[in-house]
Amino acid sequence: MKNRGKIFIVEDDTLIVSMLSRALIKEDYDVRANAVPDELIDKINAFYPDVVILDINLPEKNGLDILQEIKNKKITAGVLMLTADDTAETAVKAMKLGADDYITKPFNIDKVKIVIKNIIEKERLKQEVDYLRRIACESFEKDIIGECSAIRELKTNIEKMALAGVSTMLIMGESGTGKELLARYIHNLLYGHCTLGYAPFIGANCAALPETLLESELFGYEKGAFTDAKSDKKGLFELAEGGTLLLDEIGDMKQNLQSKLLRVLEERKFRRIGGKEEISVNAIIIATTNRNIPELVEKGDFRLDLFYRLHAFSVTIPPLRERKSDIPALSRYFLSYFTRKYNNKAIRGFSSEAEELLKNYHWPGNVRELKNIVERIVVLEDSEIILPEHFPQEIINQSITAAYKGDRFILPDRGISLEDIEKDLIMQALQRAKNNKTIAAKLLNISYDTLRYQIKKFGLE
Repeated sequence: MKNRGKIFIVEDDTLIVSMLSRALIKEDYDVRANAVPDELIDKINAFYPDVVILDINLPEKNGLDILQEIKNKKITAGVLMLTADDTAETAVKAMKLGADDYITKPFNIDKVKIVIKNIIEKERLKQEVDYLRRIACESFEKDIIGECSAIRELKTNIEKMALAGVSTMLIMGESGTGKELLARYIHNLLYGHCTLGYAPFIGANCAALPETLLESELFGYEKGAFTDAKSDKKGLFELAEGGTLLLDEIGDMKQNLQSKLLRVLEERKFRRIGGKEEISVNAIIIATTNRNIPELVEKGDFRLDLFYRLHAFSVTIPPLRERKSDIPALSRYFLSYFTRKYNNKAIRGFSSEAEELLKNYHWPGNVRELKNIVERIVVLEDSEIILPEHFPQEIINQSITAAYKGDRFILPDRGISLEDIEKDLIMQALQRAKNNKTIAAKLLNISYDTLRYQIKKFGLE
C-alpha cells in the first residue's frame, strides 16, 4: 500500500513512542523516533518528515527550543506539539513559534491520527499552491520584445505609470497585438516578478459572459441574493486584492455594467449583489479593448464619462505591420522558446530570405499569428535553417502578389530567387488544378513534359 507520509517522533516516554508508532505504522505511515538532543535537527532534516510530533517537556532540552530550531533551519515539516501542560499560555507560545497544532496528554490516538492527516493535507496543499504560484510567476513577461520607436515609447510610458502608482489603465490595440501580455508586464513592474510575495493576477473576459453572469463574477453576491445563490461568493474585485484585475475586451461591456464599473473606479468601493456593506477595492485595474472606443461613444454604446476615466492613462500597442523592424527579434524569440518547449534541437535559425518574407507580410493576426506560425514550424520541421517554403502559403503568395504591378513583375531591391518563385508557382498550379498535371501545365502555359520535368526537379511528386 502507498506510504501516507513520514512521521518523526521526538518523545522521551517510551510507552507513548511505542503506542504512537504502532498506531501510525498501521495507518501506513513511515515512522521514526528519537529523543536524544545530540544532532537531533540533522536527523530530522535527513529523514525529511511530513510531520514532527514534538514533546514540549524533554529531559535535556525544551521542546519549544527544538521547535524554534526547526523553523530557523527552514525544515518544511508540520509540527504537532505534545505536553501535559494544558495552560493557554503554553499553547499560544507554541503556535506563535510556528507549531501547526497542539495536543495535551493523555490524548486519544484517533484524535492524533486526524490531526496528523489534516497537517499533511494542509502542507501538501500549501506546496501545491506555492508551485502553481511559481508557475504563474514564470508565465509573466519579463520584458516587451522590440526596439522600434513606438515600442520604446510604449515601455517608457508604462513604466512611468507603474512607478507613479496609477490605479487604472487602458490598453488599446488590434487583436493579437499582445494586450494581455502587456497587462502581465505591468503587473510584473508593480510587484517585482513575485519577489515581494504573491500578488494575484485575475482576468475577466467582458465579451465572453452575459451581462448578469459577468456582474456576479465581478462583484460577487450574498447568500439568497437570487434563486441559485446558495452561499456567499467573492467577486473578482475581492479576489484581486493586493494585485491586478484585468478587464479584457471592455468595449463589449453593457452600459448598465459600465455605470457600476465607473463608480468602482471613482470611489474604489463596491457592494456584492444583495449585499449592504461596502467593500474597498485595493487592486490595479487594467482594461483592454480591440475596438474603437470613440466610435462606440458616438454610437451610444459606451459611456463618455467612463471613456474619459479610462483614457486618462491609456496606451496603444501598434500592429505588427507598423513595427516590421521588430519582426526578426520576435521570430527568434519564439523560435528559441518553442525549440526548448518541444525539445527540437535541429532548428537553429531563419534564412535571410525567410526573415525578409516575414518582414514583408502584412500580419492580420499580429504577434499571435507570428507566434503560431513559428510554433507550427518547430513542431513539423526538422531542417537546420527555416526556409521560405516552410511558411504557410498565404505568406508566400502575398510576397509574390506584392511583386507584381499590373501584368509586369517588379524586381525588388533585395533581389529574388527565381527557383523559389518557379517552385511556388508550380505548387500553386498543382493545387488549383487539384493535381491534374494537364490543367496545371495550361495554367503555366508550358508543355505537359516540361511540367513533369519541373515537378521532378523540385521534388514535388
